[in-house]
Amino acid sequence: MKILLLGSQGQLGATLAEVLADEHDLTTRSRTQLDVTDQGKVWAYVTTEKPDVIVNCAAFNDVDGAESEPQKALAVNAFAVQSLAAVATEICARLIHYSSDFVFDGEAASPYAEGNEPNPQGVYATSKLLGEWFAAETPMHYVIRVESLFGGRFSDREEVARRGSSLDRLADDMLNDHAVRAFVDRVVSPSYVVDVANATLRLIDVNPAFGIYHCVGSGHATWFAIVKELGKQLGLSPIVDPLTLADINLAARRPKYCALSNTKLADVGIDMPTWEDAINRYARRLLLKSS
Repeated sequence: MKILLLGSQGQLGATLAEVLADEHDLTTRSRTQLDVTDQGKVWAYVTTEKPDVIVNCAAFNDVDGAESEPQKALAVNAFAVQSLAAVATEICARLIHYSSDFVFDGEAASPYAEGNEPNPQGVYATSKLLGEWFAAETPMHYVIRVESLFGGRFSDREEVARRGSSLDRLADDMLNDHAVRAFVDRVVSPSYVVDVANATLRLIDVNPAFGIYHCVGSGHATWFAIVKELGKQLGLSPIVDPLTLADINLAARRPKYCALSNTKLADVGIDMPTWEDAINRYARRLLLKSS
């Protein structure tokens, strides 16, 4: 199957590129190679390549920065997806687009299912929900909601030596004997990029009903508990200072309870490992890299 992967140099995109290339005819494009906000170039490239599946990993992920740069967040997370949906319809391709737990307000008491009503609380969150709506404009679409992605790639290159995601940065700090802080009042279901990439491959191959699917580490915990578990798996006893959302002044509101349910994905035969299992595998990878 011919697959076009956009945003191939990002945290998730780089892992997806490795996983998809083993099974399919994969073409990748990074942001510098193809800017998804340039509708004309995207249309020309995609209609020439005519992939069977378009996988969009391009995203504006600066949650706080989106509050001061809403045009950039909307351009990448929303309007670029509208263009991709239109060109996917034109060439009869499937579109896979990634969204976020931030589309919910975090006021729930049990894990969110795909059918729960979104209620975004900031610019970033709103841009991600608009992206979901625009992706749905093409009949053959999968919107995959992930959250708290971790497992960024390692590199000796200076410009990517400091990895982007929260858990990756916390892990790097612990390995360097730095004290870390973690929220005790924010509950999440962290997503390991390796598991999301493998689930995406299965989704492409299984080809279940189109629509929204949650794809996270099964289960949920506070950030404090997750960081403590990571330290344990790394064989460390890190100093983890408890932190509440009220303790710091963030530009964008964070949803407090954003555990997501994988039941819909499991119903089509795609089981996600627990977040604890993912942390264990991630820790082994970190230790191997640092040895």
